[in-house]
Amino acid sequence: MLVATNSMNTNYPIPKANHRVEESIKRSRFIATAAHVSTPEQAKRFITIIKTEFPGADHHCWAYNAGAPGSTAKVGMSDAGEPHGTAGRPMLNVLLHADLGEIAVVATRYFGGVKLGTGGLVRAYSGMVQKVLESLPVVIKTAFVQCRITCEYADHNAVKRALQSLDAQSIRERFEADVMIRIKLDAAKVEIFRNRLISFTGDRAIFELILQ
Repeated sequence: MLVATNSMNTNYPIPKANHRVEESIKRSRFIATAAHVSTPEQAKRFITIIKTEFPGADHHCWAYNAGAPGSTAKVGMSDAGEPHGTAGRPMLNVLLHADLGEIAVVATRYFGGVKLGTGGLVRAYSGMVQKVLESLPVVIKTAFVQCRITCEYADHNAVKRALQSLDAQSIRERFEADVMIRIKLDAAKVEIFRNRLISFTGDRAIFELILQ
């Protein structure tokens, strides 16, 4: 019996390591550097590091999505002195439409003396993000949730078999009037586990997602 629900991010790709590409566009030197970030604070520290690495650059435009792919809960952007809307927003749009989460990109520019115009800047900055993403090494992030199972003593072994069948991790067990088991489970396997729990116990066990 499922008695609580929660919105969850399932497994998704994230940057495996920092990655950099460079390109010359009408004599301006563009350097795009990408990194894994899981919080806005991490993103801001990364941006500061890149600014320190290239102190003579004219612009350090940036964008980040520190959450799941397409999520706007933890995003940020900056034109960093370029005309409004020509750098940060185009960069963020590319990140939000990529099947990738927890990433920050800084596009560093050394001005080469030739103005690109509004459209040219949008193409340059969005293009640099696309270019760095094309060769970015990634790994799959596994999202976990914690759950609570309450069952009768007679169903305890059946519940344990359901846990073992999906390599779910038992964190704590408490034996009182009923058995209460707290587990850690791959978020992508929640529905599979719920169905197995119903099958193994005849829908007698109570399954709760612990809201965090």
